[in-house]
Amino acid sequence: MSRDGSQQTRVPHVITVAAVHLRVNVLHELQYRSNFFLQILQTVLTTTNGVLIVLLVYSKVDELNGWQRSELLAAIGVFTIVGGIMSAFIQPAITTMIDDVEEGTFDFVLTKPVDAQLLMSVRRVEVWQLADVVVGIVIIAVAVPSLPAGLGIGEILSFLALLGAGAVIAYSMWVAIACAVFWVVRLPYMGNFFFYIARAAQFPISIYPTWLRVSLTTLVPLGIAVSAPAQAITSRLTWTTVATVLAVTIVFVVLSRALWKKGLRRYTGASA
Repeated sequence: MSRDGSQQTRVPHVITVAAVHLRVNVLHELQYRSNFFLQILQTVLTTTNGVLIVLLVYSKVDELNGWQRSELLAAIGVFTIVGGIMSAFIQPAITTMIDDVEEGTFDFVLTKPVDAQLLMSVRRVEVWQLADVVVGIVIIAVAVPSLPAGLGIGEILSFLALLGAGAVIAYSMWVAIACAVFWVVRLPYMGNFFFYIARAAQFPISIYPTWLRVSLTTLVPLGIAVSAPAQAITSRLTWTTVATVLAVTIVFVVLSRALWKKGLRRYTGASA
């Protein structure tokens, strides 16, 4: 079996590996239950900032580039959910991988009898960060009764599908960025980079200038990862958006996997 994990990984095996690591991480996190309440407090304080901005803006205008107050609040809820998913599952795994490469301990991942990217992706989870998901759901629940178009089963299903696609886009983007560590070895301030990139996607990309909308859809696609589910839940979804999400998902999944394999070959050569 090759070190880059290029062998075919059976679906049941993937599920088993992911389930085992999730269970271990949950048991570990349960030792520090106070973290849940601290995370709730942190999320509420951070989200309050965005909500206050919305309330301030809508005290002066009735809509912002076609978005009403309840719709923008729902979008903030979506952003909070996506942020919680990234903070719980994506960011911990990526930062651990970067640390391992910098410290030269990544060989412990490569020598395991499982796809290296799969193992890197599931071996570190911060369960209490899912408090963000809870807060995001609450914000959406508050906004839904005031949504102009209401909320039907079609909107809910579209929202869930695009939320899943958004999570895949976010994961693939961070893997692609993190692969730079195989070439430069040091990636300082990655945590800050996570934070500031994510904040740019807090509001729907349609309210931004054209150049920023393009950047948040293609170069750093977190904008479309958040905006598409927000459009679904506010009945603003178009087939153009769906096609864009599908294309961006495919491109970044393929790109991140290609960079991962190329980076591992370079890492193998450097450690030989």
